[in-house]
Amino acid sequence: MKVILLQEVSGLGKPGDVKDVADGYARNYLLPRQMVTPATVTELATLRQKVAAAQRKVERQRQEHEALAARIGGITLTFAVRVGRGDRLYGSVTSQDVANALVEQEGLAVDRRTIQLRDPLRQLGTFEVGIRIAPGTEPKVKIHIIPSEGSVTSEQAAEPAVAPAE
Repeated sequence: MKVILLQEVSGLGKPGDVKDVADGYARNYLLPRQMVTPATVTELATLRQKVAAAQRKVERQRQEHEALAARIGGITLTFAVRVGRGDRLYGSVTSQDVANALVEQEGLAVDRRTIQLRDPLRQLGTFEVGIRIAPGTEPKVKIHIIPSEGSVTSEQAAEPAVAPAE
């Protein structure tokens, strides 16, 4: 008897597979437990429609992921942070900071756990950080960390303080 699997059956297959099984196995075990449905012409047509709809959905999601990846790939975020002597940051730039900046500047809601930042950024400079959108899709956003107004930079720290002559 030909049947269409509705759920995963160990040793037989996964949902959507069309299998040929013994009549007794189908009648006495699989059908009563609603694990399969008989493979009639209408059921096979319905299965083909479901498969085609699933493929269209996957393709549409892939296109949306690629569009989002292209948008994220062109983003440059700039963080003005307080800097002490020797260009050391007071604090750091974390994945949460990057996620907040993406929401504020670009209107993109990104979960901080998808931002591929191993350790917080604690130096001035330019960095590229990946954002995992989907498996195999990981665009990189550029991050510039610059000193904020009023921060002590390495040039200012090197100059000795001179008292005004009276």
